[in-house]
Amino acid sequence: MNAAGIRAASPNQAARPGRPAAGSAGGEPGGAGRGLTLRSAVFRKGREQGWRRLDDMIRRVEKSGLSALSADEAQELPLLYLAAMSSLSVARNIALDRNLLLYLENLSLRAYLAVYGPRVNLLAALYDFFRRGFPRAVRGLGRHLAIVGAAFLSGGAAGYLLVSSNMEYFSLLTPESLAGPRGPASTAEELRAVLFAPWPGFIDTFVVFANSLFRHNAVIGIFSFGLGFALGLPTILLMIYNGLIIGAFIALHADKGLAVDFIGWLSIHGATEITAILLCGAAGLAVAEKVMFPDRFSRLESLARHGRQAAGVVAGAVVLFFIAGFLEGGFRQLINNTPARFAFALATGAAWLYYFLVVGKAGPHGDDD
Repeated sequence: MNAAGIRAASPNQAARPGRPAAGSAGGEPGGAGRGLTLRSAVFRKGREQGWRRLDDMIRRVEKSGLSALSADEAQELPLLYLAAMSSLSVARNIALDRNLLLYLENLSLRAYLAVYGPRVNLLAALYDFFRRGFPRAVRGLGRHLAIVGAAFLSGGAAGYLLVSSNMEYFSLLTPESLAGPRGPASTAEELRAVLFAPWPGFIDTFVVFANSLFRHNAVIGIFSFGLGFALGLPTILLMIYNGLIIGAFIALHADKGLAVDFIGWLSIHGATEITAILLCGAAGLAVAEKVMFPDRFSRLESLARHGRQAAGVVAGAVVLFFIAGFLEGGFRQLINNTPARFAFALATGAAWLYYFLVVGKAGPHGDDD
């Protein structure tokens, strides 16, 4: 039998003690004790070496994990576990001495946890997700990222052209909560004062403002993903709308000769924030694709198979929103000149490109990097 396909019961599900075989206790109390001792010694013979080997493997697994075993030992472990379970079942049915029963029960329980227990702790699982799972999942959404990226750029171009042709469109396209004091009536000095405002301090930037930005952006990202269940069209519209707002802001500042300064101001956090928004939109489109085209599976089965990958992308994007909120809340004002802002944004963008395109790829021999 293939060891990988074995799924044994836990030690507590092993056979319970039955009635002793006839004559097993002997005719006298002294004979009963000698009979138990003799049967225990015979029972141990030929089996104890396997128990000791199993115990040694378990000790190493408990200390350092399954990586402490060689490939041959990893294949042998479930077989030795099954042998120990068999010994425990037999020992219970022929009523051997209690110390041996307790030893086999303990050994079988520890072996069960080593064979079927969790393989990694939470920190190790998170490391593996960000080291391999997240970038690989993003690379699997190439077509969807291209679609949402095109929608976002189209919205940006439309917003820029609309506001450039008529500044009054800015108020129509941009929510008041985002525009703040900026609008068609703003002077160049007023807009510049926002772009190069002094740093207000650690608490106001890295705690209060950054937390508010993170919550706002994360809600938008998750909303973009959730709209994918409506066949993806609302997701596309939301990408276009986000592009419209940015295009409108660029046009407003371009009208006052501040387009480059605004893009530098935006780029510090935008390289991370816009990436996260696009990832959420792409994940939503991936879900929409499986709803509309489930292949040979039912729609529910297709969502179960592919939805997990999309949800993982959104979970990673939420972390990007946190980083973007941190950058927007504080670093945007700490770095208070346009060339330095572009340099910071370029470094950030290059880092994300490397992470998503290179990290987690298989090595030259097919192994993970």
